[in-house]
Amino acid sequence: MDSEIELKLFIQPQYHDLLVKLLNELDGATPQETCQLSNKYFDTPQLQLRQHLMGLRVRQTEKYTEQTIKTAGKVIGGIHSRPEYNVAIEQDFPELALFPDTIWPQEMLVSELQAEISCIFETNFCRQSWHVYIGDSLVEIAFDTGNVLANGKADPICEVEFELLAGDTSALLQLAIDVARHVPVRLGKASKAQRGYLLSGHSQAQSLKSIDYIRLLSDKSLSKTLEVLLESGIERWQIIESILLDSDEISQQAQLWMQLRACIRLLRLTLSQFGLLNSQVLSYFDTLEQQLQFIEPLQSLSLIIDERQNLFGKSINKAPLKALAKASAAKLVADNNLEAFWLKPEYGQLQLELVDLLLKTANGSHRLVDYPELGVFANRLQQDSWQRIVDVMPMSAAMDSLDYQKVAHCLDESILVGFAYGELYQAEDREAFRAPWQDLALGIQTLGCYQLLAKLTAETDVDIGRWLEDKEASLLFAMEHSRKSALKNQPYW
Repeated sequence: MDSEIELKLFIQPQYHDLLVKLLNELDGATPQETCQLSNKYFDTPQLQLRQHLMGLRVRQTEKYTEQTIKTAGKVIGGIHSRPEYNVAIEQDFPELALFPDTIWPQEMLVSELQAEISCIFETNFCRQSWHVYIGDSLVEIAFDTGNVLANGKADPICEVEFELLAGDTSALLQLAIDVARHVPVRLGKASKAQRGYLLSGHSQAQSLKSIDYIRLLSDKSLSKTLEVLLESGIERWQIIESILLDSDEISQQAQLWMQLRACIRLLRLTLSQFGLLNSQVLSYFDTLEQQLQFIEPLQSLSLIIDERQNLFGKSINKAPLKALAKASAAKLVADNNLEAFWLKPEYGQLQLELVDLLLKTANGSHRLVDYPELGVFANRLQQDSWQRIVDVMPMSAAMDSLDYQKVAHCLDESILVGFAYGELYQAEDREAFRAPWQDLALGIQTLGCYQLLAKLTAETDVDIGRWLEDKEASLLFAMEHSRKSALKNQPYW
């Protein structure tokens, strides 16, 4: 048995030559033979192997044929670790009896499994590889380009894998971070097998209906809490990415982009709270935050398109307004697609820095000295974020639409702090306190929607100026009442 430990990065095809040049010139790198790999993946009609988190393939090259089975492993922040068993064979169909008897679940009969398995999908790709020494560690870098094939469909492969052959896992991150300084990359969560099952129709795309409270560990260790927050943020970031890639509906995209930014902001807050936000990582966050400024107008446009929040009255001709909103939203989505976002070098660099921090936290490299126990720590964070809200929205102030727009980011961060540590508190008290502030955040979105409507109609013959003024005034009155009532509520921490 071998234990495969690898880090996978996705890159854009236009960087093929740049990546090859970079790896050829990498210190300590020795190019290996380039080969064409043909892989068939097998399972039963009931997907018995997949249900047990096992993957079975036959790989063929010009020189050898090999069957491999991978058993259940784990993924921590993009680092994949799975036991695998490899056996040389002569044919292109697996012979399960050649694998050790001990790998199979007790209820699984190998003879019956053998009779039922068939090829579900294929992956065919060219692999260029390099062996790289970093200190006492040896890493294989494999650059794969080709396709996942199933049901007459193809999904392109363009990814680089860093596999640990000997030494310490940190060597994978060192190499990956070095590559990311020169070539835009992003973390690769989905394996070729996962993509194959999806393309063949044997699995469904991941879903994330809403970002729920993070489930913290019961031992209330601050180090473990940091580990959970980092791992949850990175994992949800990647899940949202995958859903966003498959989304073609404006309102869903608007919500997904907001959730993606929430993950990024939560990760930034977490690093700041634990004293890990250095100037380099901060600059990555700042760059991505700047790139995501289109989210507010996109959210406002989706509110118009879907007529949410009782946006229009019966006296308003909605058709031309919705047509304007759809055209504007389409342009905004086209100008700010996920693929273009990935071309920002800071995107992959930030992801890798976060994985590096996660691994150092998991192996105990970050010693949290002079920190209180988790309950006291969470209470302090809650109180600090609450005080910032009191400072920017004091009871004595009368806030207008512009004032609310200015405090939106601060309110969002305060809500995220409560989201990160919410499971430590009684749900009833927590939700009663948070609800009006979440409503206020929604009110700020609606105010932005009214402002956008004014801009959209400024150069048309649609005259809704007076109606917008009335709607904004009515909403501001309700928000002011809600805010001042919420400021009187007793905190739950």
